[in-house]
Amino acid sequence: MSSYADRLAALRVQLKEDRLDGFVVPLTDEHMSEYVGSYAQRLAWLTGFQGSAGSAVVLPEEAAIFTDGRYTIQVRQQVSPTEWSYQSVPETSAAKWLQENAPSGARIGYDPWLHTSDWVKQATKSLAAKGAELVPVTRNPIDAVWADRPEPSKARLVVQPDDMAGKNSAEKRHEMADWLHKEGADAAVLAALDSIAWTFNVRGADVSHTPVALAFALVNADGTADLFVEGEKIGDDVRAHLGNGVRLHERAEFEPYLKGLSGKLIAVDPERSVAAIYQALDEGGARILSRRDPAILPKAIKNTVEVAGHKAAQARDGAAVSRFLRWIETEAPKGGLDEMIASDKLLSLRQDLGGLRDLSFDTISAFGPNGALPHYKGTAETNLPFTTGTLYLVDSGGQYQDGTTDITRTVPVGEPTAEMIDRNTRVLQGHIAIATAHFPKGTRGSQLDSFARRPLWEAGCDYAHGTGHGVGAFLAVHEGPQRISPVGSSQSGGDEPLQPGMILSNEPGYYKPGEYGIRIENLVLVVEKDVPGADKEVLGFETLTFVPIEKKLIDKSMLSDRELDWLNDYHAQVLALIGPQLSGDDREWLEKACEPL
Repeated sequence: MSSYADRLAALRVQLKEDRLDGFVVPLTDEHMSEYVGSYAQRLAWLTGFQGSAGSAVVLPEEAAIFTDGRYTIQVRQQVSPTEWSYQSVPETSAAKWLQENAPSGARIGYDPWLHTSDWVKQATKSLAAKGAELVPVTRNPIDAVWADRPEPSKARLVVQPDDMAGKNSAEKRHEMADWLHKEGADAAVLAALDSIAWTFNVRGADVSHTPVALAFALVNADGTADLFVEGEKIGDDVRAHLGNGVRLHERAEFEPYLKGLSGKLIAVDPERSVAAIYQALDEGGARILSRRDPAILPKAIKNTVEVAGHKAAQARDGAAVSRFLRWIETEAPKGGLDEMIASDKLLSLRQDLGGLRDLSFDTISAFGPNGALPHYKGTAETNLPFTTGTLYLVDSGGQYQDGTTDITRTVPVGEPTAEMIDRNTRVLQGHIAIATAHFPKGTRGSQLDSFARRPLWEAGCDYAHGTGHGVGAFLAVHEGPQRISPVGSSQSGGDEPLQPGMILSNEPGYYKPGEYGIRIENLVLVVEKDVPGADKEVLGFETLTFVPIEKKLIDKSMLSDRELDWLNDYHAQVLALIGPQLSGDDREWLEKACEPL
């Protein structure tokens, strides 16, 4: 279909044929993934929205798209206001909007493989208040009208060696089995793709930038497991790696298998398992125990091997990003650069390292006003040339077998304004506040979030995203359950107690719509801190990312002695770690960039 308006019209025709008065379109897949394969990009196909979080509702005469504060500007640039109304989350939601806009007696369709059971209950209740009904579909109506919809990836799984994982799969499964015994359960469903990759020490290539494979699994109370994945994706090496303790099934056999678990007590994660899983277990007569996926917390708490691998990956990646920043500083004033040229150059520098498996997400190479879009994704239509007098923001990362990286730096092209310097300095102060925080064991990320915002709040400013997200070990760049974010925000997870071994981002920012954006991001590791005389166990952060922070955007007079010491100490560490990897002009540039302020 030639336009998004045509696609919306075709969907409405299909809904009428299916005897539905509306349909809910989430941006996820059968695993409740944040980033999804091309076959599951239904929201983007229907609306044109390219963000990584959102949903939509289609009624016969109305349609609405729901996004959070990260995408306020982007959704208006990519989605037509003629066909769609813009709705802000968490102020509203698809369920709340339906309660207000669905006509009495309406049949609103949903795909049970794309929504959680809790969402279904909430939406059912909301619609009942209007005399409307939520109806599960057996075939997604978007798939019926999406003629050239891609097929799911058929890439083969690969082994993540035990010497990279730090613990073999059998050990992980037996620890889950011990947990199942304590809970009195027979098995646990694993639906999250990164949980499956971590549990079985395998990786895949079914989702761009996230090394996971499309699969489901059950871990049983005897330590064995059943893995549901397309047979053509399993080679002899992976089969041997999995061993006799893992029974292999076709992915299509997962739902029938669940229906055969009559009388069994099955642990299911209500946040990460879709409603269809609950429905299949119910139909089969299984009993359901709602518990968090038993891989989630162990995966988040990195072992010593994973931490060491991450540090090694960060050191190499830091050299590539440092070389890139020197290149930008040298080439941008000459003219001829644009966002896509810069992004391609950064990719080539990472590739020069050797060992790059993929980027960890689409590089945010954002110049001037595009930098004000926190999750900007460049296209040929939005690509801006570099000019002078504004800022360039680059948020990027790499997937290496020993670690996943994520870093943001902001640099001026030409002379920055006093306002730019002020805002950047405040962002830096917030970044340092997180980096230097000490807090008692049991502290949640939500309790730390305001540390990063205070310098901006004092100037009447803020940013509409969390301060930090968890990061995987050659897995998802956005990993739960830990976050540094306000309670009640659209980005959940800020209520998880931080524990040693967790890796998070530290990324406060500032965005001036239509002009520029600023973000400073490093990754940090939660560690134990020795605080003399402390009454409680104290935790803090160890910074893992080492790349110079732009000094031309810092007002030294605004920094306290403690903040200045942190910055100078940080740059000394950058020079010590990255310096030996660089030579010639790159080394000379790094030495200057790391001189004390």
